[in-house]
Amino acid sequence: MKEMKEMKNILVTGGAGFIGANFVHFMLQKKHRIINLDVLTYAGNLDNLSEISNPLYTFIKGDICDKNLLSKIFAEHEIDTVVHFAAESHVDRSITGPEIFIQTNVNGTFNLLEVAKQNWKLFPADNSNREFKPNVRFLQVSTDEVYGALGKTGLFTEETPLAPNSPYSASKASADMFVRAYGETFGLPVNITRCSNNYGAYQFPEKLIPLMVTNALRDIPLPVYGKGDQVRDWLHVSDHCSAIYAVLTKGKVGEVYNIGGNNEKQNIEVVKNILQILGKPETLIKYVQDRPGHDKRYAIDNSKITAQLGWQPQLTFEEGIAKTLKWYVDNQTWTNRIISGEYKN
Repeated sequence: MKEMKEMKNILVTGGAGFIGANFVHFMLQKKHRIINLDVLTYAGNLDNLSEISNPLYTFIKGDICDKNLLSKIFAEHEIDTVVHFAAESHVDRSITGPEIFIQTNVNGTFNLLEVAKQNWKLFPADNSNREFKPNVRFLQVSTDEVYGALGKTGLFTEETPLAPNSPYSASKASADMFVRAYGETFGLPVNITRCSNNYGAYQFPEKLIPLMVTNALRDIPLPVYGKGDQVRDWLHVSDHCSAIYAVLTKGKVGEVYNIGGNNEKQNIEVVKNILQILGKPETLIKYVQDRPGHDKRYAIDNSKITAQLGWQPQLTFEEGIAKTLKWYVDNQTWTNRIISGEYKN
């Protein structure tokens, strides 16, 4: 197995968002140089990075749809690694306004691939045997939602056919296919990771766990779709970060790796668990009409990354949810700044 022995200048896209910000913190602890590119949409929050004071860290406000900016960043910072988080990611928003998902998730990914290809290619004098520079890598961070939905049994593997059911997952599946195509057609050194539902610090309070926590702390109703019987495999964001690092340092070029937490839970189980930990009554739960095309169950088989790269999730759901809730209780100023809109300033 070919290992990527050296990462000098890592471009992290969407590094002010939930998973991206956690990954920036994770990589700086390992003393890697990070260039963080984020356009700061509603989900991009510089409060997530306010504690960073590190000469290895550079923040650039900009859009992955701006190809000229990407070319400038690659040239000026000598980018050798891309970890691509930047994406519109909320399924509900993709149902009411899918166009931005195509623009960011598909066109933005295409721009990154093109600029990486142009900047990483070696051109011999006789224009023959073109090869990519050594130790370069493009890692596309994707989602298990591209696989569609499962029945009551079975797991998503890396060979599961893509069958996205929402505009969001369709845009991510399209981006994944472009990444794969650039690997197959041009030889670009790529990887794709597909993770299960993440949770942890800095998650924007529109997603299930931070929304439930935020509402419970304010004693307002907790909206639960349908009967709350949708099943998800929960992965703490710290375990996701360590898995991405394993792929970057030990992963085989061209491979897809599924990243799961081995923690299947019904949404209603998660909500009731949150209320129990916070000492809040279940009468706060408000069942609402289910959203269109709501996938009933996701679950990941992570045996490939475990067997090949030696990665395993470190946190059980019980450990992870307790850690997460403590963070939200201790950082209510962070949440309040989002609710008030102050974080945008």
